[in-house]
Amino acid sequence: MSVRVFSTPTCPFCVTLKNFLKEHNIPFEDIDVVQDGLAREEMVKKSGQMSVPVIEIDGQIVVGFDQEKIKKLLKI
Repeated sequence: MSVRVFSTPTCPFCVTLKNFLKEHNIPFEDIDVVQDGLAREEMVKKSGQMSVPVIEIDGQIVVGFDQEKIKKLLKI
């Protein structure tokens, strides 16, 4: 399973999402879109959003910390 989190260091929902993934022992790639302009462009292209967090789970995009949708995609 591939999990990528597009986030910023100052976003409280990003921190909550990453803590949720850690609590469930889900490995993920953390991508800081403030530091990485190409990743920011990729995030906007995939999600249509400038807001974070954006999580990509096996190619499925979730905007924001939609816990129920994330749990469903992660099968937890």
